[in-house]
Order: sequence, then C-alpha cells, then structure tokens
Amino acid sequence: MPRHYAIVPAAGSGSRFAADQPKQYLDLLGRPLLFHTLAALTACPDIERVWVVLAPDDRWWSRHDWSELGPKLETVRCGGATRAASVTNALRAAAMVAADDDWILVHDAARPCLSAAMLDALLTELADDPVGGILAVPVADTIKRADADQRVAATEPRDGLWQAQTPQMFRYGQLEKALKSEMAVTDEAGAIEALGLRPKLVRGDATNLKVTWPADLALAAMILRARK
Repeated sequence: MPRHYAIVPAAGSGSRFAADQPKQYLDLLGRPLLFHTLAALTACPDIERVWVVLAPDDRWWSRHDWSELGPKLETVRCGGATRAASVTNALRAAAMVAADDDWILVHDAARPCLSAAMLDALLTELADDPVGGILAVPVADTIKRADADQRVAATEPRDGLWQAQTPQMFRYGQLEKALKSEMAVTDEAGAIEALGLRPKLVRGDATNLKVTWPADLALAAMILRARK
C-alpha cells in the first residue's frame, strides 16, 4: 500500500503581515501558529512522517518546544527562495524513504485550522485517484478585476471557479517530475497541470483559511477555540 508523507514549507518571511518575525511563529492561543499546522498533520494516523522545511538561517524554530508533536516530525533546513524551491528540496530529502507511488501532502505553514475531517476527506477521495488533487472551496463572492488605478475594470463570472487550499496531494514521483519541469508556479497543482494532468478538487470549507493579514490570525483563534 502507498504510504503518506507531508511537507510543510515554512521558510517564508510573511512580508505581507508586516510583523517583527515570520508569521508562522506568531502567537496563536499560546503556541506558534506553525505548531497548530503541524499538529493537524502529525495527529493523522495515516501520515507516517512530516517534514517542516525551514530557511537555513531560521533562528526562531529553536526558541519553541515542539516535542509534543512526537517522533513523526522532522526538520530540514533546505528552504529556498520560493515555495516550489522549498518543496523540491524537501522532496530530495524525502527520497531516502519515499517511493514513486507514495503520496506527498504539501500543506501551507500558515493554515493552522486544518481539521481531521477535511484531511480524512482528502485521503479518502484521492486514495485510488490516478492524478491526486487538492482541498478547495467554490468561489462564493462576486469577483472584480481591477485596473492600474484600483478601479473595477470588469466583473468576472464565478461559475466553475474554486479557491485552492492545502493540503495538495500527489504521488512522489509525479510531483518531483512536475516541479523539475515547471518551477514558476504558486502551488503544486499548477506544476501537475503543466504536465497536462487534471487534479481533483476535494471540497474543504472556509475554516481552512490561510493566515495572510492580521485579522486572519484573530479569526483562526476563534475557529480553534470553537472546536475545543
């Protein structure tokens, strides 16, 4: 049976958040934001190992206690300048244990509200899928295209549009091949699509938000408190 591994790129600086430290280390309910992200993955019995990808010069990781997350968690200090570079470097590190048909789940460091139910849905729906896929939600809001003056240039039809989330789950061999041939992507699905393949959309929900702005951190805290 194929095994499941997870990669969490956490080498970014979170410049849009404008904080004095990378946003993945900001406090969220008494823990670093990243702790909650990693906890969701390490708690999954189907995931055998979780690699968190740090910048080579990361000085914040060692300031926190991660031991509660258990032996599944491993750090690799091979973060690159882009997400694709970080994931590619992590795949090289994973080559020691991962086979081509094993599943790799790539999850954003700044998505701390991934639930066990969402993760289970992804694993179940993609178990026999020939391509793999991603968590996503249908776009609900009206979409406006802006011009250079930040005025509405057009209203875009939202039929068939989905907002991509993570984890994004693909076979090790296929993902490695995809990223080698297409590094100018913002997510793993984009690299898979560049191979001419069609990832499956597995419906998640809006609580699996990505913390990008300060208000998102407060919302994530509300979501996590409500679950407890």
